[in-house]
Amino acid sequence: MEKNAKIYVAGHRGMVGSAIYEKLKREGYTNVVTRTSKELDLRNQGDVATFFASEKPEYVFLAAAKVGGIIANNTYRADFIYENIAIQSNIIHQAHVNEVKKLLFLGSSCIYPKLAPQPLKEDYLLTGTLEHTNEPYAIAKIAGIKMCEAYRSQYGDNFISVMPTNLYGYNDNYHPENSHVLPALIRRFHEAKTSNVPEVVIWGTGTPLREFLFSTDLADACVFLMNNYDEEQFINIGVGEDISIKDLALMIKKIVGYEGELTFDSSKPDGTPRKLMDVSKLHQLGWQHRIGLEEGIRLAYADFIAKHC
Repeated sequence: MEKNAKIYVAGHRGMVGSAIYEKLKREGYTNVVTRTSKELDLRNQGDVATFFASEKPEYVFLAAAKVGGIIANNTYRADFIYENIAIQSNIIHQAHVNEVKKLLFLGSSCIYPKLAPQPLKEDYLLTGTLEHTNEPYAIAKIAGIKMCEAYRSQYGDNFISVMPTNLYGYNDNYHPENSHVLPALIRRFHEAKTSNVPEVVIWGTGTPLREFLFSTDLADACVFLMNNYDEEQFINIGVGEDISIKDLALMIKKIVGYEGELTFDSSKPDGTPRKLMDVSKLHQLGWQHRIGLEEGIRLAYADFIAKHC
């Protein structure tokens, strides 16, 4: 990407989009275009067509999505599949119509089968049954991957897809019901600490294993791949290491400074037993993460305190 190229970051107010936006500005890209959801409804086909026709972006980071944790995914199943397919379909198609030089689509590690071998290789897509709780969201993301592949195959469009592992960081979603596990735990332990609650109950058994990547590392990887990767097959972005939910909870408990008890409600769903990304393909290209989990949680907690307390 040329430093003065017009770059559209879709979803620039979300955790992922804002990290990409800030990364581009730090790297000296001077013509970054954004729109808030009030200014542009990405679910509206006509509005997206008008935006692309008038702005003519040269590069697109497709980070806009309806996202949430296990409760939100399982509760708002129709919303998750409809809104995500609408958003990404409108943007990908208009990127083709308006001859965008390159588009990067952000998927999710939940695209992989529930019981896929570990670590998750890119080749494991569509080799088994998805996890039920987030199946609609996963299917929407798979549709986005296949759209990028199809537009590349039929039209020669340089559309690439990346699959990040579980993310956390600056501008995360701390909603008590709709957030992902790591920010949800930060909020829960902080509120328990400030309210002197003697016990924090965690959903599930605590045994599932998860991998976590800090948002600024993801942004760095996305800009790196936009400049260095042009293949049809999507590529995983992660750290290549995972941790149990129990150990994650204990780490956050320590960082927050909560001194009460920790118990697990095994009647609640665990979700996929393990989700560890195989990132050997990304490492071979020359990119690796920089922020370790404990350091990242401390940064995220400080951001939570600054913006929500």
